[in-house]
Order: sequence, then structure tokens, then C-alpha cells
Amino acid sequence: MRALLLAVLLAFSTPVLSTPALAVQPDEVLPDPAMEARARELSKELRCLVCQNQSIDDSNAPLARDLRVLVRQRLTAGDDNKGVLDYITARYGDYVLLRPPFKASTYVLWIGPFVVLLLGAAGAALFLRGRKRDIAAGDTAPLTPDERRRLDRLLSEDR
Repeated sequence: MRALLLAVLLAFSTPVLSTPALAVQPDEVLPDPAMEARARELSKELRCLVCQNQSIDDSNAPLARDLRVLVRQRLTAGDDNKGVLDYITARYGDYVLLRPPFKASTYVLWIGPFVVLLLGAAGAALFLRGRKRDIAAGDTAPLTPDERRRLDRLLSEDR
């Protein structure tokens, strides 16, 4: 009976325990649920400048808290979602966006990984092609008589 009770408790508590911990503090939450939902969506699009690969919605860093408060202040001031993102991007640059726009200043972010991948593939292909050519050409030095005797002795021991 204890095992069954433990299994039931574990089954129901696992989804609760495995959900991500959100960093939004109770004093940050807006009274209007619709506006709070907008603030949460915007917070998920903004990068924590301290944590780097975490949204401000998930970060406990003080700067992330300041940005969450700033988002809510801009929303209560009447800004639309684009206006809030434009305001924060104007202050912190495109780096604050988790999905930066595709423009001249961010080409390296978008295209750079593909260029590095292509260069790596080309380098590997050249290396393997050169190695295959060396093997086909038989550029191996012949065995010395001493090496030949040692090899014959080792091969005869395996039989």
C-alpha cells in the first residue's frame, strides 16, 4: 500500500517539480491579467544581458528584474508590444533580443555559423582527398630487413 501511495504522489508531483522556475516576483505582476500576459510574452523575447542565453522572464539577475519592470512600465504607459521592444532595443541594442533581426549589423550572427561549417567541411574534404591520394600513390617507405624479420616473427607467433 505504501508503494502505491508513493507511486501516486511521485506521478502527480513530477510535472510540478519539472516545470521551469520563473523569476517574476509577486510585486512585479500587473493587476490586469491581459496586460500581464503581454508583459510575460515580451519578457520571453528579451535576453538577460547578464545570463546571455536566458530570457528576462527566466532570469533572477537584478538587471533582468529591472528590464521586466521597465517592460511593465512601458505597457502601463500605453506602448504597444512593438513600441516596448523598440524602446528597449534603442537603449540596449539588438543584442537584447533573443531573435535579432536580419540586417547588415547582424549578418555575422545569422550567416557566420554556416560559413564556419562550410569552411570546416571544405578543410576536411581537402584533408581526406590528400590522404587518399597519398595512400593510392603508395608513398610508404619500404621495410628495412630488420623490420621485415621482426614483422615475420610477430606474424608467425599469431598462428
